[in-house]
Amino acid sequence: MTQTLYPWQNTAWQQLQQLRQRLPHAILFHGPEGIGKTDFAEHFAQSLLCQAPSAEGHPCGHCDPCGWFGQYNHPDYRRVRPEVLDEDEAGETEDVEAGEGKKSSKTKAPSKEIKIDQVRALADFMNVSTHRQGMRVILLYPAEVLNTAAANALLKTLEEPPPQTMFLLVSNSLDRLLPTILSRCRKFALPMPLQEESLAWLQEQGVADADVWLAEQGGAPLSALALAQTEERETMDEFLRSLARPGVESALKAAEKLQKAPVPTMVSWLQRWLYDVFSLKLSGRIRYYPRYGKELTALAQRADTTDLLRVLKSVKDRRAVAEHPLSAKLFIEDMLLEYSALFPS
Repeated sequence: MTQTLYPWQNTAWQQLQQLRQRLPHAILFHGPEGIGKTDFAEHFAQSLLCQAPSAEGHPCGHCDPCGWFGQYNHPDYRRVRPEVLDEDEAGETEDVEAGEGKKSSKTKAPSKEIKIDQVRALADFMNVSTHRQGMRVILLYPAEVLNTAAANALLKTLEEPPPQTMFLLVSNSLDRLLPTILSRCRKFALPMPLQEESLAWLQEQGVADADVWLAEQGGAPLSALALAQTEERETMDEFLRSLARPGVESALKAAEKLQKAPVPTMVSWLQRWLYDVFSLKLSGRIRYYPRYGKELTALAQRADTTDLLRVLKSVKDRRAVAEHPLSAKLFIEDMLLEYSALFPS
């Protein structure tokens, strides 16, 4: 089945069609996380392989190549992504097909990086003639998780691209990509949707309190939908309540209670909370957590601007190691104690 575009992507799609006359060998789609960049890139990949695309450039959804594409069996299409995403997709399929029956026998955690072996494996794919003498398409995402060896291997391919081959890269963070990779791709920005578009779409998906979810995800509709469909809200509220009552005791209790929660996610929550405190101090506005307006206002009055900037930078630095902390509990304790020191009694 053809993946349709999200309502906020129609203008970007029309702009993309202008590249079809002289397609570059690599396009890098970039923008905020949670707005549907990968789905957009997949839709474009399918349209490039479709036998009968529409006048607007959309794949027909009915030809053989579209059928193969929908099953990820197209001989001229490859996805390159971290093992953890394949694991998540396989797990969803197993849940649907087998209910609660099986558990994976794997003990090794799937990689969150794109490794050099995955990039090297493309060599065989690119050296084989294309099906029906058409184009071959490689979709790689998220590009910022390429490890150093994989990034260098990809760079060599981008420097001397094989004929009839299109690379589509997707990234949430251009600043984490090698400048040499950036220079060899045509960059295509996908902007954050308008709030009205996102709210209307979330309401169509049946999300209650769509405005609250959307604000807490910085305006990213797919992130808001994902969070609304999980049980993470209770964990988030527990964490935010601890931020609303800063102190040593509160920090230690939160670290004890939340040590099994995803650490990178909590770092993101704190980063957004601090941004709201800082924004209130400078402009009187709240972006992420309007439902905590009273608490944030009180904290903004207590915090020193210079100290706020220092802790904001510290939290940004913590994101780099949040995926693999030596001890989740100690990591959270240290982070929350540093935060609490912003608000002396």
